[in-house]
Amino acid sequence: MTRGVHDIGGLPDDRIKLSEHDYALWEKRIDALLVLLVGKKQIMRVDELRRGIESLEINAYKELSYYERWIASISKILVEKKIITSTELKDRMATIAARKTPL
Repeated sequence: MTRGVHDIGGLPDDRIKLSEHDYALWEKRIDALLVLLVGKKQIMRVDELRRGIESLEINAYKELSYYERWIASISKILVEKKIITSTELKDRMATIAARKTPL
């Protein structure tokens, strides 16, 4: 069995940074989005989030931040479940990217 990119247990690596930091607004929004998705309507489950994160391509996994991995996984799962289409997602991302000021 091969080791996934997320499975770093026992490997030498940089020390973990234990310092706290303030979360950016976009990070808080992604966290809130997940709370809504796994809440009463149970649109997705936390184990699906993990599966989505662990299935990211190696370079994407290494380059994305913690919450960027979350939103990549959430997006993938919502498309898999046909809640949104990849075209709708791409169009919405283009609309947001074209804004002069971020949310």
